[in-house]
Amino acid sequence: MSERGFCIWLTGLPSAGKTTIAKELTPRLRARGRNVELLDGDEVRRGLSADLGFDRKSREVHAGRVTYVAKVLARNGVIPIVALISPYRTSRAVARREVGTFVEVFVNTPLALCEERDVKGLYKKARAGEIKEMTGVDDPYEFPEHPEITVDTAVNTPAESADYILKELERLKWLPPHVPAATPEGVSFGQGSDRARVA
Repeated sequence: MSERGFCIWLTGLPSAGKTTIAKELTPRLRARGRNVELLDGDEVRRGLSADLGFDRKSREVHAGRVTYVAKVLARNGVIPIVALISPYRTSRAVARREVGTFVEVFVNTPLALCEERDVKGLYKKARAGEIKEMTGVDDPYEFPEHPEITVDTAVNTPAESADYILKELERLKWLPPHVPAATPEGVSFGQGSDRARVA
């Protein structure tokens, strides 16, 4: 019986740490033998959504396209990790309904900390009026009301956040408990040796 796929949807303000956490989470899940695809909002926008702007309708269409890809991956046993601002509750509700197997992760980062971390300088440009419809500045971010998982990046590193998400996925029964592979007692693999030595 193949393992079921499900979508991990990370939402939060720009520069909250969604992609960084997703990149920490991806190899951890692969180490458990799972097929994983990272759907980063910026990367998808450069390809699948290159024709879209940043007005509300365009953002909803963008989220809809990501939702469709996540749905196809999940129903084929893959775990799509979506790292997408997805600022509107309606878009996330549609994603939940369409994908079905859906875990919403709220990457909870204060706006001031997001601005401090903003390596692209988008907040600064938005504050100066150089760019419009910036989420968190002149376009709203609608905070999740009932996310399955919330991570606080003000106190936890991306690695710690990824570990916490894994533990919560186990608690919520999306993943089985993880049992690390143990080296058989009495067997050592000597450096430079091509065979095991039994003590």
